[in-house]
Parts: sequence; structure tokens; C-alpha cells
Amino acid sequence: MPELPDVEVLRRYLQSTALHHEITDVDLRAEALLEETQPERLSGALVGQQFESTRRHGKYLFVALDGGDWLVLHFGMTGDLKYFEDPDQDPEYDRLLLQFANGYHLAYIAPRKLGEVDVIDKPEDLIQDRGLGPDVKDPDFTLETFKQLLGSRRGMIKTALMDQQLMAGIGNVYSDEILFQARIHPRTKVKDLDGQKLEELYQTMNGVLDTAIDCQAIPGRLPDSYLTPQHHQGGVCPLCGETVQRVKVGGRSAYYCPNRQGQEPGGDGG
Repeated sequence: MPELPDVEVLRRYLQSTALHHEITDVDLRAEALLEETQPERLSGALVGQQFESTRRHGKYLFVALDGGDWLVLHFGMTGDLKYFEDPDQDPEYDRLLLQFANGYHLAYIAPRKLGEVDVIDKPEDLIQDRGLGPDVKDPDFTLETFKQLLGSRRGMIKTALMDQQLMAGIGNVYSDEILFQARIHPRTKVKDLDGQKLEELYQTMNGVLDTAIDCQAIPGRLPDSYLTPQHHQGGVCPLCGETVQRVKVGGRSAYYCPNRQGQEPGGDGG
């Protein structure tokens, strides 16, 4: 599933290509993507308008329209965007196609139709309605905020990092990468991490997310010391060559190196 780095890359892509061009046509090819917006409302809000700016919160991309509304894009499991001119370049699994007055198009791609497209009044409404926590790359998301949010948690650290209601943006892959770089087992209880370790985790989290964004969220471009390209059964630790292990955490698969991150802690977590 696209996580914060992926969505930030898509935000920057849309920002650099599709702003300030009048939208002349809206072709919605999968109404199932609309959560709360009727097709007529989508077209009415977009046609004749221009994208003015972009914003991201967690895994959600918001695009401001000059008429005052906001387009919401969530990318489900494998969503993507493509800006192109030649109609022959229209990608497979294009579920929403916007045409601009300059002759270009913007395709929202969702192979499994698991994303979301909506029009809303303002991002704060969706953030509140979905109960999303603060974005972990917001400038106001400080070390003290991080410690405060985790202070009352009694479950496992991977589960906490992935809890979008606690803090928004981190998913399965990057939680594993952050914990690998911080040398913390994914089933470690939050309460067992002292202040120093939480500070190290916070710094590591920011470093991993920034690096992933700089690498365009493409696993093959990540540093050789990163686990993500080996995030699969049979993968090997890029630093010691140990076989990567898999364990269930909160119903999700976590990959880790037992040499760097230790053996599984006792207890059943939560």
C-alpha cells in the first residue's frame, strides 16, 4: 500500500505537472472509488476549475481547486498517477481521467479499485471524520509529540507506528524499515522503550522517511543498507547476510533481522 513517502512523491509529481490548467472533462471509470461523492458532484466540482495547490496528510493527497473545493485522492493498495499528452499513453487500470485545456491528461490509476476519490469542503473535515492522528512529517510533529502519543500505549511498537489514528503516514513496509534501522524487534512492547530509545526511534523514523522520499519511494534506489528491497520471504539482511525472519504483529506480517533486532520478546503483545 502506498505510504507517506509514496504519496509525498505523488503530491510533488502532481504539483509539478497539473496545476493551473483548466479541467475540461472528467471521465470516471470506476464509481466504486467514490466514498461520499456522487459522480455528478465530482464532475460539477472539477470541470471549468483549476488545481491551485496540493497538500498531504498521512496517506491522503488533497488538491485545492480554485473554486474552493478540494479533491481527495487515496491510493489504496497500488494506486498511482500519470500526466501525459498523447491519448495512446493512457495507462492500464485508469479509473479516473481528467482532461486539461492544454491538451494534457491526468490519470488516476487503481488496478484493484481499492483507492478513494472524493470532493470535500476542506481537508480538516476528512482528517477529523476519519480520526486521523497528526502527520508524522508535519513540522509540528516534534519529539515531545512522539513521546506523548506513545506514552500511554501498551501494545507492540510496530502496531503503534502503523496506527493511523495515533500518527498518520507509516504503513507495513516503512514501519519494518524504521525498526530495522533502529535495531528494535517489531514485537517489542512500547512500554519497554525508554526515553533515549524513543528519541533514537524518532530520529530514525524521520531519516528513513526523508531518504525514501529522496529516492522517489523506489525500493531499488534505497541505500544498500536498507531492508525494504529484502522485504519478502527468503530475503537476507543487507548488513549481515542473515535470513530475514517473518512474524505476525497485529495481524500483519513483519520482516526483521534476528541478528540486528534480537529474538522475539516474550508476551503476546496487543
